[in-house]
Amino acid sequence: MVERYLDSTLESVDSAEELAVGVAQRAGLDDDELMKIGLAVRESMVNAVMHGNRYHPDKKVRFSASSHAGRFVVQIADEGEGFDFESLPDPLAPENLMRTSGRGIFLIRSFMDDFQLRHLENGGIEVTLVKNLVSK
Repeated sequence: MVERYLDSTLESVDSAEELAVGVAQRAGLDDDELMKIGLAVRESMVNAVMHGNRYHPDKKVRFSASSHAGRFVVQIADEGEGFDFESLPDPLAPENLMRTSGRGIFLIRSFMDDFQLRHLENGGIEVTLVKNLVSK
């Protein structure tokens, strides 16, 4: 298991992606799955840094990646104000197709086998991304 507290910077997005892909690679996932995991982690980290912590220098992003019990799991938690999951606009609705943002969670859901969001007691959001490990 890898666990880190990362700064609310775009450099942390790169670090988290690199750490997650490294753990996934050691778990035996193939290149296609590694690419999907990298993109899902990148989207989740951008959300945490930009939308959650709003680049605040005193706020951290908690990142962990592990593989156990046939699952590769990444958890990312920010210290932001949170948001209403139900109010997310549909990125496939015609009025949203040309928007430059708003597809992150849609992409994460499509790249991972399971994706969960939860509000933390002290504020912020924690996302859990899961990829099932297939024995070869």
